[in-house]
Amino acid sequence: MAQISLWASGDENPANLQRITDAVSALNNSAALPSSGREKAEFILEYMHANILRSYSLYQTRIDTIFTNGRFNCVSSAVLYMILCKSAGINTSGVITKEHAFIIAHIDGQNIDVETTNRYGFDPGNRKEFHDQFGRLTGFSYVPAQNYRDRQTINQIELISLVFINRISENERANRYAQAVPLAIDRTVLLAGGSFSDNASHSAETLFENPLNVLFDRLINYGASLLRANREEEALTWAVSASALYADSARWQEFFLAAVNNRVARFIRERKMTEAGIFLNANSALLTRENFMQIDIMLTDADISNRANVIRSEAEGNAMLDDIILARQSGRLPERRAAELITFTIQKTASTFAAGRDWRAAANYVERSIARFGSSRELEQSMRTYRDNIAADFHNRFAAEWNRQNYEEAERILNEGLAEFPDNRQLLSNREIVNRHNSR
Repeated sequence: MAQISLWASGDENPANLQRITDAVSALNNSAALPSSGREKAEFILEYMHANILRSYSLYQTRIDTIFTNGRFNCVSSAVLYMILCKSAGINTSGVITKEHAFIIAHIDGQNIDVETTNRYGFDPGNRKEFHDQFGRLTGFSYVPAQNYRDRQTINQIELISLVFINRISENERANRYAQAVPLAIDRTVLLAGGSFSDNASHSAETLFENPLNVLFDRLINYGASLLRANREEEALTWAVSASALYADSARWQEFFLAAVNNRVARFIRERKMTEAGIFLNANSALLTRENFMQIDIMLTDADISNRANVIRSEAEGNAMLDDIILARQSGRLPERRAAELITFTIQKTASTFAAGRDWRAAANYVERSIARFGSSRELEQSMRTYRDNIAADFHNRFAAEWNRQNYEEAERILNEGLAEFPDNRQLLSNREIVNRHNSR
């Protein structure tokens, strides 16, 4: 157990193993060591605090560090207590609560709680000294045996595996996700072979997770750290290798989707559509057909939107409309989005005529497009705008000639305008001006 605990601590230096051996020897050769099981178990706890443990440190989970500076937390002190008890012939198990760990000593048919972070933690239920110190020292609350739903018994190997869990958490708190992965692998190896306690349930809902779940979380967390650093290509290369060793098709597919999607999205933001397409196709084998289509639709949409934004002529606009229709037919654009892009492209193309104030050409283009693709509120509004501008041009031409006193030409222009726009208020107002002038 001592050697396994040092392996879990990340330091198998023979000198550290010798320190544990020396501590075991000193304990068992102590003249004060009682002979009865209960008294012996309590003595071992007091002995630890008097001779080895110095100060509580929430994240100090390593066994080797205890012998370096005396700092400990609930896991490291519990593992050390288990080792010392085993050497003295006392059987123990671990207990975990939501954020805490301690020991059960099995003595003469009794199961006795031992809170190893406190020198008064042996059978702590009614010990005032323990309760006065424990919460203030650790920040945890003691969970008594009758609260069986809030605590779970684990075996000795599982207790040691918590050293790995704490080290994994420490690395991930410091964003050292790469260092957490081998620790999760080692923990899985440690717990391999059905070493879970017979008296504990290890479904995903319990406090003690299946080690493969913990390992997979670490793998995904490391991959996610690469994605956050915009290292998608590296993440995909790593994930391909990892997925060959640790299979979970659903979770890896989710990761592949995220990695390829993120890289394609970044290409799109950089307006590198060709590179995005090459990258997507190069990684298509990693994706399900559905996930590939999801990204391909995003890329197609972005490509068409970007190109539509820079339409400069009717020919370019018509070519874009043909591309949209083709993408819709091939399933690369959903029907609703294709309709939106068709409308946008028609409006953008019409605006190339409007840029030269050729309102009639713009209106005619929209009218032809409505005949081809059907009407919409947006296209009808564009038609109204362009036709209003045509009517405004009639008014402006009328006003210019009228102000130059070219009354006949002004009236001719007005009549032409009214023939096309008989209900236009501005032109009708102009007609009143002409009528008043003619009646004089």
